[in-house]
Amino acid sequence: MKHFIFTGACYVDTILSVPFFPGEDDKLRATAAQVRRGGNCPNSIEVLQQLLKSLGQDKGKGQGNDVATYLIACLPARDAPTTAMIANSFGNTSPEIAAPNLDLCIYRDGHTSPASSYILRSAATGSRTIVNHSDLPEMTADEFREVADWFFDSHPVSENTPVSSWWHFEGRIPETTLKCIKHLISRRNTNNNVTISVEVEKPGREGLRDLAALADVVFYSKTWAESEGYDSAEACLCGEAASLPQASLLLCTWGAKGAAALVPGSGGSIVNCPASPVPAANVVDAVGAGDTFVAGILYKLSAVGRQHKSTRLDIDDDTARDALTFAVGLATRKIQMDGFQGLA
Repeated sequence: MKHFIFTGACYVDTILSVPFFPGEDDKLRATAAQVRRGGNCPNSIEVLQQLLKSLGQDKGKGQGNDVATYLIACLPARDAPTTAMIANSFGNTSPEIAAPNLDLCIYRDGHTSPASSYILRSAATGSRTIVNHSDLPEMTADEFREVADWFFDSHPVSENTPVSSWWHFEGRIPETTLKCIKHLISRRNTNNNVTISVEVEKPGREGLRDLAALADVVFYSKTWAESEGYDSAEACLCGEAASLPQASLLLCTWGAKGAAALVPGSGGSIVNCPASPVPAANVVDAVGAGDTFVAGILYKLSAVGRQHKSTRLDIDDDTARDALTFAVGLATRKIQMDGFQGLA
């Protein structure tokens, strides 16, 4: 069985659709308002759940249940109404696939409010401006080790029943995340196949390269790449690959231009996938497009194993191209619809 464990912040988003982005001290009427659960990792889980459900329906009843998803995030107290709202926010479950497991989440007693995100979505440009707020204490490395060890203890390994787990990190607090990744690596062995991926997204966040140096799969964002002086996805991948010889796959998204991928050790060739043009009038909701891309890549790589007698994932240029094409197409569909339900 494959286990996908996502570690990152979980928000409740308040999204205001506006005709254009207001200036300072302006007064502007929103054309629509929406409140929904957000956050990079929860969004990716919601999309991945749909893809797994579709897989289960294609294969027959119950066949999608060979993959399980989990969230590790700090949430309000277990009995808080917003916690129930978050738990119920991942869409309809079905016999084809189980609901996301929230047992690994860290519940903060005495807190009733979740992390919050306030988003202005401009109809004029399709941009979204985000302001975050949270008074929930952040996860500590010790708390992560506790829930990670609980997971491994709950899924004992043996020669006949190895555990295959993929741990994806948003990369929010690099100092803490680095300790979490190192702990996972310490638990990795031949019967405990631990795969690690990380997002390098926010410009100016110190320590993200340290996380990438330990990951199997690295996702770079356009905003981070530009902040580092790169003018294209290809330039970012070539520049970063030199310091990541152990990585199995590097990816960089570049907005309307699509995305690129690089398999280190494959000769340095870049795999490109341009996005299909989308008229500005058809851009409905760009919030979570990157999270959708991540879900698409993980879904396509869910069956990938390790190379023989190697710690590297068995990914070649063709595998990367197939995953990249699928994920770019999925993200392109997402920006033309509101929310995430109905992608698959």
